[in-house]
Amino acid sequence: MVKTGKYTGRSANDKFIVDTPAVHDDIAWGKVNRPMDKARFDAIYAKVTAYLQNKEVFIFDGFAGADPKYTKAFRIVNELASQNLFIHQLLRRPTADQLESFHEDYTIIAAPGFKCIPEVDGTRSEAAVLVDYEAHLVVICGTQYAGEIKKSVFSVMNYVLPKQGVFPMHCSANIGKDGDCAVFFGLSGTGKTTLSADPNRKLIGDDEHGWADDSPCSTSRVGATPSALTSLPRASRRSTTPSASARWWRTWSWTPTPGSSTSTTTPWR
Repeated sequence: MVKTGKYTGRSANDKFIVDTPAVHDDIAWGKVNRPMDKARFDAIYAKVTAYLQNKEVFIFDGFAGADPKYTKAFRIVNELASQNLFIHQLLRRPTADQLESFHEDYTIIAAPGFKCIPEVDGTRSEAAVLVDYEAHLVVICGTQYAGEIKKSVFSVMNYVLPKQGVFPMHCSANIGKDGDCAVFFGLSGTGKTTLSADPNRKLIGDDEHGWADDSPCSTSRVGATPSALTSLPRASRRSTTPSASARWWRTWSWTPTPGSSTSTTTPWR
């Protein structure tokens, strides 16, 4: 059991998006999407990376998106092993060959032990979830709730997929023996997972999916597209079977910024 302290759920009011010219017109700014200027984000990022120096941190490299045409690679850097294990169970794990040539599209850094000072950092509280789409970087600090990491992955996918002609959906989905696909929409806790877990139908996924012109794709690790259901049993087994790549047990070095000192890191396999 992991106790997450005062934050037992998402802190949506503490999320900020870096407002730069490249993304400004893409975002519906308002109560949900709050802007933060680039200089302020960079200052907090520098503090967080300095805080993590000389600490043991945990790195997981994984993928979001079942369809290779739309898959994005994520490097997750965690202060806590429990958070790293959490995301290790959710994202799609690289094969040994994929790990050899892995190059992240986005980096997410989660440092719950770093507490923001609102008067100095321009945040609402000690917790902050900061997304810089242009820099392909997310910084999460002050909260130990691991769901912020998952939601940050979805936030990135929700931003990039429409640019590729994919409609992101918060839904569950299953498919019948005749290829008929059912999609269930609803707010969190209203029964999407329950309804999609039909013993007479195959589950595609129960959280986030994308619909493209050519075929649907799932952003969850164990999901599969209806056109590629044969991959579902293999993906399901991988949620409990360790990867063949022993390299995930080795000691890594993480250099957050050019010229900075490295932190000793221990990735999960």
